[in-house]
Amino acid sequence: MQKSDCIIGVEHVSKFFGDKAVLNDVNLSVRKGEFVTILGPSGCGKTTLLRLIAGFQTASEGVITIAGKEITQTPPHKRPVNTVFQKYALFPHLNVFNNIAFGLKLKKLPAAVIEKKVKQALKMVGMTDYEDRDVDSLSGGQQQRVAIARAIVNEPEVLLLDEPLAALDLKMRKDMQMELKEMHKSLGITFIYVTHDQEEALTLSDTIVVMSEGKIQQIGTPIDIYNEPINSFVADFIGESNILNGLMIKDKSVSFAGHEFECVDEGFGEHTPVDVVIRPEDIYIFEPSEAAMLTGTVTSSIFKGVHYEMMVQTPEGFEFMVQDYHCFDAGQEVGLLVKPFDIHVMKKERVCNTFEGKMIDTTHVEFLGCTFECKEVSGIEPETPVRVEIGFGDVILEDNEEDGRLTGEVKFILYKGNHYHLTVFTDWDEDIFVDTNDVWDDGDRVGITIAPENIRIVQSNNKEGSDNK
Repeated sequence: MQKSDCIIGVEHVSKFFGDKAVLNDVNLSVRKGEFVTILGPSGCGKTTLLRLIAGFQTASEGVITIAGKEITQTPPHKRPVNTVFQKYALFPHLNVFNNIAFGLKLKKLPAAVIEKKVKQALKMVGMTDYEDRDVDSLSGGQQQRVAIARAIVNEPEVLLLDEPLAALDLKMRKDMQMELKEMHKSLGITFIYVTHDQEEALTLSDTIVVMSEGKIQQIGTPIDIYNEPINSFVADFIGESNILNGLMIKDKSVSFAGHEFECVDEGFGEHTPVDVVIRPEDIYIFEPSEAAMLTGTVTSSIFKGVHYEMMVQTPEGFEFMVQDYHCFDAGQEVGLLVKPFDIHVMKKERVCNTFEGKMIDTTHVEFLGCTFECKEVSGIEPETPVRVEIGFGDVILEDNEEDGRLTGEVKFILYKGNHYHLTVFTDWDEDIFVDTNDVWDDGDRVGITIAPENIRIVQSNNKEGSDNK
């Protein structure tokens, strides 16, 4: 992107509340006239990023620019942006006209100019006959239109929208999505839109910025984000996905679900663990035949309005979601086929849990703020820094927190076809990753247990403890 095309620049921006990093080294460039959606789950930092651009909060580190001018410390009213909030923030004592005119009156513009601009804004949002109405008499969708009109009447270079449709019912939300898209096209100004709704992001955006835990995971067009997710978080968060553990045999050949498949991916090396993503609509389902790559039994079939959503269990114990216009009933035997270009291979973010720790004595190691018993290690002195490695399947979660050596909270659940891969945020402020067949809910408090034989010690100079292999 050329500098002249960039309207907003966010460079190495972090935001801390106490010791907690809500944003962690965020970098983002937004082009003039672009519709950018910042997408992510609750608590990922998307609204904080928007508020830093608006000036309602100040970055702890980094630089923010608008139209090439640094505004990191500039107060909100001196920035060429306007914000539309989820809760509208309309003035209840003012009618529609005066709500929209409020910012213009602060600028002390002539009454005739104000009237002309307000009427133009009302026309833009389809509210021409509502200027004398009391805002409390309006529906949620109408109030949102007034809030947008109040923002655009000031002709900002950038319009910031913080989950503006979240309070509307489904039909109104769909209608307003289309209106926002048309409004963006006709206004020609830059929109930065925050939402947790994946469908909304795919519908509205030129560019989607996917965030998780204060970091940007991926930036791309809706098509790129959907078809080429960079990691399992993005693949799971954007639409429905079948995500499975795989092994890259060689270029254009990958193994998963107990079978080897032709694919189009290259450059992963040989016999490399990978994650495999297949969208449910990309799996062909039919009566069993020789053409089938996989066979299985339909365990559920639900009509979704346009297609049927079916779960298929293979003899190897893997479950696939399939979306198709043809219905196969529960209990039916079926064949499945996936074409090479519909198999998306991703690099694994990690292959085991890894922590920094230190030896206490030959059978005890400290990490995650606790002392754990481990297999006897020789050749490593007490207090020596070590790396601790633990397999995902070697972490045991307990219903009762008191039964665990460590405690934490389940915060991300990824189904991998035949097991769940959980992210547990420990009370030591570090994540531990767990493979399990047990069903947990997001937010569950758990105890964490690790058997001594499953704790692998590696010296910081990469020499392993001789008795701990």
